[in-house]
Amino acid sequence: MSQFDSVAALQASLDGEAYIVDEGLATALYLAQALGQPLLLEGEPGVGKTAAAKAMATALNTDLLRLQCYEGIAANEALYEWNYPRQLLSIRLSEADGATLADSDLFTSDFLVERPLLAAVRHQGPVPPVVLIDEVDRADDEFEALLFEFLGEQSVTIPELGTIHAATKPIVVLTSNRSRELHDALKRRCLYHWIDYPETARAAEIVRRNVEDADANLVEAATAFVGRVRGDGLDKPPGLAETIDWVSALTVLGVSTIDQTAERTLGLLAKTPDDLGQVHDALVGGS
Repeated sequence: MSQFDSVAALQASLDGEAYIVDEGLATALYLAQALGQPLLLEGEPGVGKTAAAKAMATALNTDLLRLQCYEGIAANEALYEWNYPRQLLSIRLSEADGATLADSDLFTSDFLVERPLLAAVRHQGPVPPVVLIDEVDRADDEFEALLFEFLGEQSVTIPELGTIHAATKPIVVLTSNRSRELHDALKRRCLYHWIDYPETARAAEIVRRNVEDADANLVEAATAFVGRVRGDGLDKPPGLAETIDWVSALTVLGVSTIDQTAERTLGLLAKTPDDLGQVHDALVGGS
């Protein structure tokens, strides 16, 4: 059952969590929780893909189960693994008592260690958890294939125990920075939404919500500046996350305008030497 009866209701709830979304993203998130279908969010780094799942979990007052992907991630980190030390201890205790344990005694739920995906399908309660599969593009093709059953059927198969189906379909959000192309089979199992950089006015509102002590003029000037340099062909254009960090730092330093003090904080926006020089030139040239 849907927790929100409309896109507007979800949008208002996310707004209450200081996560401001446009109607397109709000609709995608609403359909993900109403249909029980995974949602793949793509976009440049720092546009709020991960924050969308976090805000969704907070708005629903439910668990956030996060799986951070990386190159070489294995099934036992995503699905489940057996508690081998505990199994070995049980074998030794049994031998000390003169008994013998069968495999069926050792491979039971008592010895199972839940990882995020198994925890999601075994979740109890009327409100489903939010599962965040973060930066799935960092994992390899083989790991993508491991996700197909969970994404398509909301289930996890354990050879020793059988297939476990989710009583309540989890809300699944996958994020990708497009460092590589994802497999078509994964995409077919998901709703899709591209998160673009917000326009300056909405970016300023997002920054104000996250840095409440910031001077209003500083927020306006900083978001306008970031929006401008983002189009200058930087290697790693700053996103909203970097803008919030920059305004936070300037506020801590007591800065209310972008001046010479701001020049010393540009490392919060630019992440390569070339970008740093280019952003510095833009700041000095525009001041």
